[in-house]
Amino acid sequence: MNNEPFTFHIDPTPTLPSRQCRFMARLMGWGLTYGNYAIALIVWWISDWFIAIGVLLLGIIVFGIVRSKLRNDSIPPTQREYAYDDYAIATWYLSRTACFTLPKE
Repeated sequence: MNNEPFTFHIDPTPTLPSRQCRFMARLMGWGLTYGNYAIALIVWWISDWFIAIGVLLLGIIVFGIVRSKLRNDSIPPTQREYAYDDYAIATWYLSRTACFTLPKE
């Protein structure tokens, strides 16, 4: 029997190598955070506030699904229970898909 304690390893949020990757991560993080409100404001400006409230509520659901999909595709399974902000989710996702700083699992 092995009596050594199990050490849990947590990978830090990756750093992106280029300025373009960091800009894309920042833009994606802002889009995940404030995109729903921007779309609701545009709908409110074009049509009616009642429709904008409906778009806002529907956007909360849609952006939540998109955020969850990005999180599950990029963050390692052992670390998914920890809280990450939208910029960290975008950084993990871009480091796995566009900037290729981390190997795929």
